[in-house]
Order: sequence, then C-alpha cells, then structure tokens
Amino acid sequence: MTLIKSISGIRGTIGGAIGDALTPPDVVKYTSAYGTWLKQQHKGVLTVVVGRDARLSGAMVNQLVLATLNSLGIHVIDLGLSTTPTVEVAVTELKTQGGIIITASHNPKQWNALKLLNNKGEFISELDGAQVLALAEAGSFSYTDVNTLGKVEQRHDLLNIHIEKILALPYVDVKAIKSKSFIIALDAINSSGGIAVPLLLEALGVEKIIKIHCEPDGQFAHNPEPLPENLNDLSKAVIKNKAHLGISVDPDVDRLALVCEDGEMFGEEYTLVAVADYVLKHHKKAHTVSNLSSTRALKDITEKAGGKHAAAAVGEVNVVALMKETQSMIGGEGNGGIILPELHYGRDALVGIALFLSHLAKFGKSASLLRSTYPDYHISKNKIELTPEISVDAILEKIKTKYKKQPINTVDGVKIEFNKEWVHLRKSNTEPIIRIYSESDSMATAENLAKKIIQDIKELIKENLSV
Repeated sequence: MTLIKSISGIRGTIGGAIGDALTPPDVVKYTSAYGTWLKQQHKGVLTVVVGRDARLSGAMVNQLVLATLNSLGIHVIDLGLSTTPTVEVAVTELKTQGGIIITASHNPKQWNALKLLNNKGEFISELDGAQVLALAEAGSFSYTDVNTLGKVEQRHDLLNIHIEKILALPYVDVKAIKSKSFIIALDAINSSGGIAVPLLLEALGVEKIIKIHCEPDGQFAHNPEPLPENLNDLSKAVIKNKAHLGISVDPDVDRLALVCEDGEMFGEEYTLVAVADYVLKHHKKAHTVSNLSSTRALKDITEKAGGKHAAAAVGEVNVVALMKETQSMIGGEGNGGIILPELHYGRDALVGIALFLSHLAKFGKSASLLRSTYPDYHISKNKIELTPEISVDAILEKIKTKYKKQPINTVDGVKIEFNKEWVHLRKSNTEPIIRIYSESDSMATAENLAKKIIQDIKELIKENLSV
C-alpha cells in the first residue's frame, strides 16, 4: 500500500493501514488540513467546488470530502462526475475560494487522490502546499458546531458551461469542423471522458463518434495512462471504422493523446506542438512554455513563428508560473497537457480537442500528413537506481561539472544541451532514482546519449562518491 504526500495533493492506494494508504482517516485528515488552510486565507463563509473522476473509490472518497468540509463550516458545490479542467473552470466561474478534484489521474484503478486548487482554479503553490502538509501533521483542527455546519449544493451544468466557453474561443472553428464530416474514435478509459468528450464532439459538429471504453463505471479496460502501448484498441477502432482520428484521454481528462487515420500514434509530445502551432498562426511572435523534459519541437515552431520558448521545471504548477512570467499565449507539458490561458491556467484535454480539430479541418489533409509537417524528434526515457549511501545530489553535481562546457539548465535537476539534442537528469522525490530523458532526431541516437550518461554515473559510483 502507498501514500504519497506532495505539495499539490495527496495520492495513495485504497485499502490498508492508516498513514500507509489513502484510508478514510487519511482523507479526513488532509481534507481538514486543506479546509483549515483556506479558512486562514479567506474571511467569511467559504465555498469549495468538488468533482471526481469515475474510478471505483470515487463516490466513497467524495462523501468523506464533502462531510469533512461541511464539518469545518465550509459550503460545497458538488459537481459529481466531472473532469479536472471543469472543476478548475468552475472555481473561477462560481467565484469559490478553492476546489478539490478527486482523481489519481493516469494511475491505475486502485489509486485515488485529492488534487487541491486555490481560488484562481489553479493547483496550489509549493509554499501553500507546504502549509497544508504542516497543518495535516500538526493535526490541530477546529470543527464547527451544529449551527454553522456547511451545506452541499449539487450542480450538473458546469460541464456544459465549460464546453460553451471552449466554443466561444476565437480559434475554435465549428463551421470548419462540421464541413469535414469527421468520424472520430474515442477511448475514454471508462471514466469521466466518456461523458465529457462526446458532449464536446457533438457540440463541435463531429458527424460520427465511435465509442470504446466510454461507460464511466471505473472499470478501466487497460492501463489508464494514454501511452502507445495502452492504445491498441483505439488504433484498431480507427482502422476498422475508417475514422479520421482517434482520441484518448486519461481518467480526469487533462491529458490528450491522438491516433492518426492509419492507426499510428500522432505522439503525445506532439499534441501540444500541433495545438500550439495552430494558436501561433493567430498570434505571430507569441511566446510558449513547456517543461524541461518535453520535446524541443515546440521551441522550433515557436521560434519559426517569431516568438520565444521557455522551459519550466516539470509539473503543471511550474509551467503555469513561467507562462504568467513570460506572458505566453499557450503552453503545457509533453504528456499531452494543453494549457490555454484565455480559457484557464490548467491542462485541459477538452480545449485541446477543439483546437486540434479546428487545425485539422483547416489543414484539409490527414492527421498523419499534419504530423509530418513538424520536426521529428524522439525521446528515450530511462532511469538508474542508486543505493541509499550514494548521494543523488552529489552525482548530479559531478555530471554538471563533467559537461560544464555545454549549455546547462539546473532549474529542475540537470539538463544538458548538445546542439539539437539534450539529456535531462531528474531525481525522484520518493526513491534513490535518477530519471534520465534524452532527445534526438533519431531514437538510436537518443538512446545512445542516455547510455553514455548512465555509464558516466556508473563510473562516478565506482569512485565511491558519497556523502
């Protein structure tokens, strides 16, 4: 059993001992800490939006969260089955003081989590998260008396409001999409996307939707992370039904993966690239942001359009912070996460779908041909496990020294640039592991670059580097 406490939320497996899994007492503890933190930040009567994905434990955790917030005197607007971006939109739309999304995102069905939002509908900052965790550890909560208990209001219209806001964006061209009579295959991993994505596609004028794994019963038909090895059913459905495109979302609908008309993957790294390319056509010299482990293809197309690209530390909250700092028009992460500030500062697969279909419709050719118009890079993902006596920080410092003649970024671990190739080393926050991401215009070169860095690390370990 596992319980992982991070600045943005609490994630764990269901079942097990208190403190070692996401048990009911743990849900109450961390919800109490978040509610207490909100009460410290805001005066008067508070309201929090709560929504969940369709995983099996969702309803149970939802009841615990609602009751806990009410016991603190906090009112709750319960969206029920929803998406992460819809809850984020709801916070600002309804002007609430915060939000909780009950979802473990791409993790398997035995997992669940509490994702915590501030009053801007964004993930709480590192400082705020640290305060919430400190309150949880202190465990000193003051619950209200019976006369001032919070109340629960059910709302089921926020998804429609979210979709209306997407349709109102100047880049979303419903007329162009309708004119193409698109046939779209959808894999919604038996979660909230099975409700949300068809509603969006219908509103966009898609002619036919081929639904697979769209019953939101939480019985995930495959590993829910939208990676190529998990999308075989979708690929087959695209070919069988002669669909123009295949769409896959993760359980809480903040990540988007696409399949071309020939059943081949568009590439999750290229979801953001394609959508950003489309938005940049409307805003010359606009800026973009992605994280340090995302493809440099976004930098290429941004600079081609006359803008500047910046790379943030891995994590949505870091990307959002840098987007605000650089006033970027669009950004996100290479895992299929699209962030369009004009809508809200959060990864949103729904707006990604609307923008991509508008782009594809105006392009006028197939998805595979659209993909071929972008720089072709390949990312190799590796890791090396260290023994506890070896200092990860010391290893990273030695690697930085070894490659000091190359451009190096130390915002998040160590990223080393080699012309149009790069390698990014990040330490795990929970294990003695260094994750190694490398990119080149060929997978063989990317893998060889990773192997070279791994060999460097092994040689350093042989030198008995420790602290």
